[in-house]
Amino acid sequence: MQEIFFAIVAGEASGDLLGADLVRSLKRLYPTAKFEGIGGPLMQSEGFVSHYDIERLSIMGFWDPFKRLGELLSMRRNIIKRYKIRKPLAYIGVDAPDFNLKIEYELRLCGVKTVHYVSPSVWAWRQGRISRIKKGVDLMLTLFPFESEFYRQHGMKERYVGHPIASTFPRFPNMGQARSTLGLSAEIPVLTLMPGSREAEVKLMAELFFDVAATIFSEKQDLVVLVPASNKYRYKQLSGMLSRRSQPYIKIILLGAREAMEASNVILLTSGTSSLEAMLLKKPMVVSYRLGRLTFTILSLFVKTPYIALPNLLSNKLLVPEFIQDAATAKNLTAAVLELFNGHLERNLEDDFLAMHDSLRQDSGMLAAAAIKELIQ
Repeated sequence: MQEIFFAIVAGEASGDLLGADLVRSLKRLYPTAKFEGIGGPLMQSEGFVSHYDIERLSIMGFWDPFKRLGELLSMRRNIIKRYKIRKPLAYIGVDAPDFNLKIEYELRLCGVKTVHYVSPSVWAWRQGRISRIKKGVDLMLTLFPFESEFYRQHGMKERYVGHPIASTFPRFPNMGQARSTLGLSAEIPVLTLMPGSREAEVKLMAELFFDVAATIFSEKQDLVVLVPASNKYRYKQLSGMLSRRSQPYIKIILLGAREAMEASNVILLTSGTSSLEAMLLKKPMVVSYRLGRLTFTILSLFVKTPYIALPNLLSNKLLVPEFIQDAATAKNLTAAVLELFNGHLERNLEDDFLAMHDSLRQDSGMLAAAAIKELIQ
């Protein structure tokens, strides 16, 4: 009997979340199938076998990959060799496009069905990559409607599946319950900082965010600042950075990001999945991002979108303030955060957040699994 298994390679924490949801759904359609590749603790809790630590794929920018180029190329060669010999029912790359697209191309040449889950930001920058993507990917699974429209325009097989985390968030958050879970008073002001899930992001953003918290604390002496760490590596990194500062009102917590955001009055975050989560929680937020100066200069030549925050991209307008690169200063971020602390989330903005939440609330895992089964058949 032919072995039934899926090869899945996910990059970083957000990919682990999507991968776990997909594995659960595929198991319903293929009860005897096995799952292996690269995945994190959530995927492994579903019986997934990971051949490498997912943390090794948590890279960003132009220069991080070059620093570990030998390791990354070796990993990729091994994966291609493994699945050329022992072919999976499908190879599914979850995000990590710079790593996965090459694998998908090589395996597709050998007759393996290839799926890419989470569109690369080809609609935003370096749009010429679409020809390469079409050569390597049989099916693109998209999280957002505007992404599917882009692939349809380029004649590529796609399926909009919504975002799986949208279904895990209530339409209306419960701040009181979240604060009770974290042992926080209902009256105190709470600021949650989300400096990123990758080492390089935290290195660039955390000190800046700590500086913002210090200024806000000088005005709000009862302020509590929560900094959820996405994994044990980020917890150690953040704890080390904070140990060099005198800011006892900042509390770093391992995991617990949703509770920290739901308990907060305002969230200061880096662009990425956390801005989507803040939107789903209908929270006032300030979005910021920095890259190395040379990396940013190069990227700026190719970017085609005026926004980086997901709420702004989904609505195609500036719903939430975003401060990028040179504009990401402690002064600018502090002023924006204080404005939200002293005001409130406008009713029409909350309605916008709710409408986008409903649009993204799909049975993503099953929609993705069904599209993959259709492709295989």
